[in-house]
Order: sequence, then structure tokens, then C-alpha cells
Amino acid sequence: MFGMGFGEILLVAIVAIVFLGPEKLPETMVNIAKFFKTIKTNITEAKNALESELDIAEMKKEAIEYKEKIQKNTTNLYEETTSDARDVKSIFSDLKSDTQKVIDESDKKS
Repeated sequence: MFGMGFGEILLVAIVAIVFLGPEKLPETMVNIAKFFKTIKTNITEAKNALESELDIAEMKKEAIEYKEKIQKNTTNLYEETTSDARDVKSIFSDLKSDTQKVIDESDKKS
């Protein structure tokens, strides 16, 4: 227990009996046990809180990764759509130009 052998524990018990007396020793032992129980409970709570925080940090990291993927895909989609819109506009512009040429040639023949 706590890296102590039987002889050392016996020595501590004898010293405790001498200094505390048989009347206060049981109460002191109970208080020491409560103290260690409180310490153990606090350590367990701190460990659980830390694990919870790590889970939250991991979830936040994943959310940021998803956000970056969505932004990248949205940007790519926007660029593709803009490029396609330019192509369509160019086609209609060419069509308008070609149509105007046909109309002009038709007017010249008439």
C-alpha cells in the first residue's frame, strides 16, 4: 500500500496511537478515508471532463473538415457553372451574329 511494507505500516500505526490516542484514532482514520475517497472522486470527474472535452474537440475538428469540403465543392460548382454560363452566352452571341449576317445577306439579295 503506497509503496510501504508491513513494518512501515505498523510503525505508522504505533505512532498514530501514541500521538492521537485510542479515542481519536478511529475518527481520524475515517477522515483520512473520506479524504482519499474525495480525491479519487475528483480525479475521476476531472478525467471524465477531459475525455468529454477531447470528444468535443474531435467533433469540432470533423465539423471544420466538412465545412472546408463543402466550401471547396461549392467553389468548384460555382466556377463550373460560371464557365458553362459564359459558354452559353458565347453561343447565343455567335448565333445572334450569324443570324444578323443571314438577315443582312437576305436584305442585300432583295
